[in-house]
Amino acid sequence: MSKEKINLNISGMTCVNCSNGIENFLKRKEGVLDTKVSFASSEGEFTIDSELFTKDKLIANIEKLGYKVEEDFKKLEQEELKGFEKLKQLFFSSLFFTVLIFIFSLSNIFEDNTKFIVFVLASIVQFYGGGRFYNLAYKSLSNRNYDMNVLVALGTSAAYFYSTFVLFLPSIFPEHLRFIYFDGAAVIITFVLLGRYLEARSKQKASDFLKKLMNLVPQEANIILNDGQIDTILASKLNIGNIVLVKSGEKIPSDGKIVEGKADIDTSMITGESMPVFKQVNDEVLSGTLNTNGVIKVEVSKLSQDTTLSKIITLLKSAQSKQIPISRFADKVANIFVPTVIIISIITFIVWAMLGNIQNAILTSISVLIISCPCALGLATPIAIVSSVSRGAKEGLLIKNPEILEIIKDIKYAVFDKTGTLTKGEISVENTDIELKYFEKIASIESMSEHPISKAIVNFIKENKTFENTTIDEIDIIAGKGIKAKIGKDDFLLGNEKLLNENNVNILSNHKEFFNKELEKANGAIYVALNSETIGSFSLVDRLKDTAKELIENIKKDGIIPILLTGDNKITASKIANELNIEEVYSEVIPTEKYEIIQKLQKQGKVMFVGDGVNDAPSIKQADIGVTLNSGSDITKDAGDIILINNELSSINKSIHLSKESIKVIKQNLFWAFAYNAVGIPLSAGVFYPVLGHMLTPMYAGIAMSFSSVSVVLNSLRLKIKKI
Repeated sequence: MSKEKINLNISGMTCVNCSNGIENFLKRKEGVLDTKVSFASSEGEFTIDSELFTKDKLIANIEKLGYKVEEDFKKLEQEELKGFEKLKQLFFSSLFFTVLIFIFSLSNIFEDNTKFIVFVLASIVQFYGGGRFYNLAYKSLSNRNYDMNVLVALGTSAAYFYSTFVLFLPSIFPEHLRFIYFDGAAVIITFVLLGRYLEARSKQKASDFLKKLMNLVPQEANIILNDGQIDTILASKLNIGNIVLVKSGEKIPSDGKIVEGKADIDTSMITGESMPVFKQVNDEVLSGTLNTNGVIKVEVSKLSQDTTLSKIITLLKSAQSKQIPISRFADKVANIFVPTVIIISIITFIVWAMLGNIQNAILTSISVLIISCPCALGLATPIAIVSSVSRGAKEGLLIKNPEILEIIKDIKYAVFDKTGTLTKGEISVENTDIELKYFEKIASIESMSEHPISKAIVNFIKENKTFENTTIDEIDIIAGKGIKAKIGKDDFLLGNEKLLNENNVNILSNHKEFFNKELEKANGAIYVALNSETIGSFSLVDRLKDTAKELIENIKKDGIIPILLTGDNKITASKIANELNIEEVYSEVIPTEKYEIIQKLQKQGKVMFVGDGVNDAPSIKQADIGVTLNSGSDITKDAGDIILINNELSSINKSIHLSKESIKVIKQNLFWAFAYNAVGIPLSAGVFYPVLGHMLTPMYAGIAMSFSSVSVVLNSLRLKIKKI
């Protein structure tokens, strides 16, 4: 056996049934060992025995089903966009004509001719809007897969053609059985198209984040040539060993090592650190991170396709193409239900024909098909989901992927990023032991820097003292350490302990004690020295969000285990975890490690991940449910399943409760949808005719069908008012 893994881009899939159909069809082929087809990402991952089943044969079989295999990802995007626009056009066209059908039917404006106008309008909906269902139903039946498409085609056809015969050949029916159901057929098609349209729109938006992430990859690099000259080339053309110049404000074009210079590097995209990290000679730097202060020369250590950022993109693609184990109850039942209904209809016709009543044979068999129309079945899930999404938006939840409502209730772990998620993500000064008389000069010095710490100190001083800028005679901003400044005869140092040690400044014991004590409750601190003597320090903090503690308490009550997963240092992570009463903590982890931890946890149960930074995107996509904040990056928001519009963490609890209520309503809907059929089909078939002397005629079959749909819709609308 020669195992081979093949990944293919597949266009032309219009719903999850398409991906399921491809899987089921290929699984029956000798030499196909495993198939995973994702409708969401239009990708398929196949494992084959290449000795029995070649790649060309695999592609040929997929195209045999009516789909296309696209080698070029951009071409795939174009095909998918065309398909989406076509679906959008079908839905709105069907909606328009369906509304007209009801207007003409209710007004009877053209009297006897009205029904012929309704027929024309219904025919447009049936064969233009519903044409895709005939096509998909044919594909499904050809591959022995009985899904919702077959139900839609079967049910609407029964209602439409029965009505057509009544309209044009009324004499074949008794006068009391001449009823028209054009409006029912049109409504079914329009509502099912609505569900497909919402599903396709969600799919379109799901792929946007990858494009944005790819845009973060530096496009150009300033390469230093052998003669010392600098040339600008494409970053993708860099080779291992090349030396590149990275100025302040520029992104590092590739993973590498600093060979000259020093700088503050904003690594938040990769590590989640809230403050820039000082880097100097021999330190490693990563592609896509930002040089905020300083000039460095970097020796390239990895090719563009092997950088950390490229790996993040690869992980995101992998996470997006995975199949979430979501129950497709209606479709599973449909595989049994559809052939069963057809058989019942045929048997009904044969039995009545054998009894010598051809008219009853025709009417009962058609009644069986009409009452079996999947309107309620088709509406059971989408209407409940639309109501849930609407209610979620009202509660501050933008549910991008409605399917996750089915699994939120099963969450075992809720994993949280720290910076910007549980904390405010804003550096501020917590405390100081510096006397007020020094504030004006310190603020004047710090206002000369754009560093987040400098801004925090200036803001803190503004809150405690009104000041005017003092003239700075000399200033030297030292990356990763702090600031040296001269005001008149006074020499100031503002920075970390390393800066003070390099300038032979002894830290007085009382200030050292204050510093260490503050560090236990803060995220960091800096010293201030005047004329070679410390005068105190500022402690810095990234405060918890107001509702963070309440959130952790509530999810624990729901039986969910909270976990803190952050790139920040161990001391800071432990401090935050203790404040929130979180027992399990992972600190100093990079995105690939976060991703691996999520995968490990998923082996034990469903995982929700909550984050807001670009570095969180792979974990958000890999988790069973990805949640991000509206204040987060665009890429993270695109990657998440849920966006907290109001940035309120309490909305996470609401999403859990909304999920439970939604699934309860969906199950109720499915019960009623099938209950009507369970009772209605025997009545329509005339099973109780010998006892009751009556059978369920097409008119009452249509009423029952409509009533089942109304009950499903009304039950779903309860979600908009139910307390969660």
